[in-house]
Amino acid sequence: MTDSSNETTADEAPDRNRRKVREGLVVSTKMDKTVVVAVIDRVQHRRYRKTLQRTTKLHAHDEANEVREGDRVRVAETRPMSRQKRWRVVEVLERAR
Repeated sequence: MTDSSNETTADEAPDRNRRKVREGLVVSTKMDKTVVVAVIDRVQHRRYRKTLQRTTKLHAHDEANEVREGDRVRVAETRPMSRQKRWRVVEVLERAR
């Protein structure tokens, strides 16, 4: 008789390894293989219920140095690559004009 509580199924694994994905605007490409992406979050004020925009700057890894300033990109959470870099560029959604 086997105990099924210790077994892990294939459909449980993706939930545990879920990576955060964000979309944002590239604001700086001055570093080698690194871009700075500004991500805008809309949050509601706790007391006054007004919608606020909070901007977070993320350092993302860009292996091919193909992203330019002004591009809209999708970034995904990854292992720490340096002191500040914990994201990587997944795809370019829209090129800068």
